[in-house]
Amino acid sequence: MKLTLKSVKQLSLLCTGAVLSMQVQAADFRLPAYETAKLSNGLTVYMMERHDVPLVAVRAVVRAGAVADGQQAGIANLTGDALLLGSRQFSKKEIDQRFDFRGARLTAATSADATVLQADFATDDVPALLPVMADVLMAPAWDKEEFTKLRTRTQTELRQMKESPRNVAQAYYRAMLFGNGAYANPVSGSVQSVAKLEPQDIAGFYKTWYRPDNAALVLVGDFKPAAMRKELEKLFGGWKASGTLPAAAPVGQIQPDQARVWLVNKADAVETTFLFGGKGIARNDPDYIPLQVINTILGGRFTSWLNDELRVNSGLTYGANSSFSTMAKGGTFAVSSFTATAKTEAALALAVKTYQRLWDKGIDAASLESAKAYVKGQFPPRFETNRQLAELLGDMYVSGVGRDQIDHFMRDVDSLTPEKAKQLVDKHFPRDKLQMLLIGKAEQIRAVAANYGSVTELDISADGFAPVKP
Repeated sequence: MKLTLKSVKQLSLLCTGAVLSMQVQAADFRLPAYETAKLSNGLTVYMMERHDVPLVAVRAVVRAGAVADGQQAGIANLTGDALLLGSRQFSKKEIDQRFDFRGARLTAATSADATVLQADFATDDVPALLPVMADVLMAPAWDKEEFTKLRTRTQTELRQMKESPRNVAQAYYRAMLFGNGAYANPVSGSVQSVAKLEPQDIAGFYKTWYRPDNAALVLVGDFKPAAMRKELEKLFGGWKASGTLPAAAPVGQIQPDQARVWLVNKADAVETTFLFGGKGIARNDPDYIPLQVINTILGGRFTSWLNDELRVNSGLTYGANSSFSTMAKGGTFAVSSFTATAKTEAALALAVKTYQRLWDKGIDAASLESAKAYVKGQFPPRFETNRQLAELLGDMYVSGVGRDQIDHFMRDVDSLTPEKAKQLVDKHFPRDKLQMLLIGKAEQIRAVAANYGSVTELDISADGFAPVKP
């Protein structure tokens, strides 16, 4: 295709129109209307009616994440996965067949704060599949043979995870930052901790935490709320709680008294994976939206400072970024990248120098406006589908996020000025006593690690994600 001046102008107009359309979409974006109710047993229900496609997304969200593991690391995650092994009315095979036959899905996922049973199916399949999901949630069978297979698979996955440092970097980093707090608990547990779990342990955890007053049902899609609420009462209203819900374990506070480095040795590594930073924010922090804009400039997009310096300009890595990892009661911030072992010293020095630019030079008006436009274009598409909206409502339930954070997105982005950005940088981005994680060949990067703080050495082959306590 030959580009003429006319075609170039037409293309430019099309692109301009697309950008303007995106900005209007962002300006008009509001979280769609939804209803919040409680069933007779205290179960919270969110219902968002959407008839654009004949699909329904259902999420059963239980506040039973890794923070509830106690001394049994990985038990929340294994309990969530074990829900799918069969129920009072349906075997695992029958559950799989009923969902697979209809092109639907039923999965479970566990995070630090919660476990979510996730189902997606066609509107016409609601009568056939919603009762199966209800039975899976309320009457799991804990089949011993299936549980043994699941436990073995989980241990195998844990071993495989450590073959790729980027898969386990966050687990080490959170263990380092939160110390003895519950947010240090690795979601998947460890090979040894999972090996000790038996069906009776899972059943005990389930009885303690899986209860209607500690859970919410989220439904987004093609249904009538009044009729659906009656159906939910019929299917889930018999779920009862027994005893008192335990108090939540302290999640831990990130208050480092010195700069520290955890050096995790992987003897066969040819590259170094690194993270550094410190305390972040909770998901419901009022500064959540403006911090996404600021972080976009630092390391939240391909044209960020970090990626420009470490990848584009120096060729020290294939990518570098920064992010706030948020949870219900806290979070972390980290600059992260990876590089060839021989380039570790140079890459780390450049990453730290680039991060320091937040204070040395600050954020100018042009960079801020560019980041605002980028975030405005990225935000609305994150909440378009039934699945995305269901996940958002579930996240709002777990983390105590009000709809104002979503509805005021445009206002909070537009109100960010260079002066306010400076205040937020000083308030939320860790500057002193940085906490650093290095995963690589220790004998070759030990001297580099010593430049950044007090060093603690671990080995990636050891069980778990923290130093062995005496």
